[in-house]
Amino acid sequence: MFSIPIKLRFALIAAGFVLGIGLWVAYGFWYGFLFLLAAIVLLAGYLMLGTIVSTNQLMGQQRWQEAEERLNMTYFPKWLLVGYKGVYHMTHGALAMQKKDFPVAEQWLKQALAAGLPSDNERGAAILQLVMVAAARNNRQGAQNQFAEIKKLNITEPMLREQIKEVEKQLKMAQQTPMNPSMIALTGGRGFRQPGGKRKSPKVR
Repeated sequence: MFSIPIKLRFALIAAGFVLGIGLWVAYGFWYGFLFLLAAIVLLAGYLMLGTIVSTNQLMGQQRWQEAEERLNMTYFPKWLLVGYKGVYHMTHGALAMQKKDFPVAEQWLKQALAAGLPSDNERGAAILQLVMVAAARNNRQGAQNQFAEIKKLNITEPMLREQIKEVEKQLKMAQQTPMNPSMIALTGGRGFRQPGGKRKSPKVR
């Protein structure tokens, strides 16, 4: 998905309002109308979508620090579209997973599920990471309970389905042997990805 660099977007918004209002005052409303309209459209896009798309592009390149900084530039998360609110929380959770900050990751992932995610694929990815959190804490029953929730979903993304199958094997093995926290490496805290390493953008309707 095409994304205007966030700093350029902010600059264009500011320039649009300044030029639009300036021309309106100096020559009349219609002289500044197009500048004002462009600024409003850019501002609305930022408020509805935040910086999630560009954040996930950075995550796909494994530029974790830059991704976290970019996500923190979503200054008004409560104004995001419904599907994007959940993805915003989920992305924070994925970044915390990457740092192996499991308590923080768990909080973000639970908020993502509560806020709502666009499809069963995103919900499955969030729950799968909660399974990983439980596994990292050697909480076998918690991991099993979370995994049972995934089985109720209609997962269609091939890569995610493969991850789920691999985790299911690990959980079955854990019933007979001590749970191996290193299974967290199966997803590496990155969450749901499409083939080729690009993270899927949510479809919001």
